[in-house]
Amino acid sequence: MASLTNALAGGALIGAASAGLLLVNGRVAGISGILGGAVRGQPGLWRWTFLAGLIAAGLLAPLLQLGNVGSSTGDIPASLTVLGIAGALVGFGTAIGAGCTSGHGVCGISNFSLRSLVATLIFMAVAGATVFAVRHLGV
Repeated sequence: MASLTNALAGGALIGAASAGLLLVNGRVAGISGILGGAVRGQPGLWRWTFLAGLIAAGLLAPLLQLGNVGSSTGDIPASLTVLGIAGALVGFGTAIGAGCTSGHGVCGISNFSLRSLVATLIFMAVAGATVFAVRHLGV
């Protein structure tokens, strides 16, 4: 029951942050776009503030004993090389998909965007296939 409560609270916070960014700045909370804009030096302190909030939430969650402490706090069963390749593939995917799961899945679907619905379905299908391949096929 605690994990369901945490998932609901997390979903509500994601929705509130996305709605807040849209209401205050008129911007969609697509993390890949926010990070890309910050790295490219586009104006707006809000980008760095939003990214700092993401990092702070990840660091504070274990201290506040939120989530599944012990299983999701740094225990990543992959090498830095694999993580680097995975990150590059995600970056490539967000470039060809014109956004990421947060931009399409959270903001696009809530705006009734058919393009975002299709993109999110593809993201989830590929994620499911990847988990199946890694866990059951030993890839």
